[in-house]
Amino acid sequence: MAVTHADLAPSRRSTDLGSKTGDFIIVLSIFFGLSCFILCLIAEATRSQVTWVSTSDGGKGKTNECTYSGSGKVPLLCAAGAFLGLAIGMVVAHVYMMVAVSQSQSPALVTWDPDSSPCQVPSHGKLDFSLLQLGLSVESGHLKDWSTPSPTCLTVRQGLFSAAGVFGLFTAFFCSGLYITALQAQRLLQDLESVQREVAEAAALHSSPPPSPPRRIVAVPNENPIMRESNQSGVTLAEYLAVFK
Repeated sequence: MAVTHADLAPSRRSTDLGSKTGDFIIVLSIFFGLSCFILCLIAEATRSQVTWVSTSDGGKGKTNECTYSGSGKVPLLCAAGAFLGLAIGMVVAHVYMMVAVSQSQSPALVTWDPDSSPCQVPSHGKLDFSLLQLGLSVESGHLKDWSTPSPTCLTVRQGLFSAAGVFGLFTAFFCSGLYITALQAQRLLQDLESVQREVAEAAALHSSPPPSPPRRIVAVPNENPIMRESNQSGVTLAEYLAVFK
């Protein structure tokens, strides 16, 4: 069985950018954003409305009193679900990105601005939570005796829940865009580090002197070392034999 480069490459940790865990968390945050948008639309369609009626006050005149069209339980539950879902999705996504960036092998990704907080919620996210909190407080104020006439009635203005749903959906997509931006920045930094490493290795290779070639030893069989040394010194065979006579 052939071994490929992908088999030898180290596997991603669950806290790394681009891992399966990170993709799942981002998809989950988008799902919570869509759920928040749908629940806010339901809350907008079922929000409590006020009907004003005129009643006589024992011959002293007529007074205007108001009654609610419903108890507000349905928009209250929808707004509460949208608020909790969006809060859970955003908190999980931001915590994961903070952990992933802090444990990243690229030092440039963990360079924070000292004048800014570690994690800032975008302004549209804060507005979304504020609108949902306002809707929750208003709809929870007439759960009981909602059909009893009252001189004052608080209601949610038209379009408040819809605006909260739009801002919640935009917050979810903003979080996913932030994740994609961090992932692309990490990949660019890794490519830059790889290029710098190759340049440094090439420079070190060209700056070092070339290695000397290895010496070759040639063995000559059946050679008399004395004859070889004599021949190298310029003595002929006849002069060599004359020495022994």
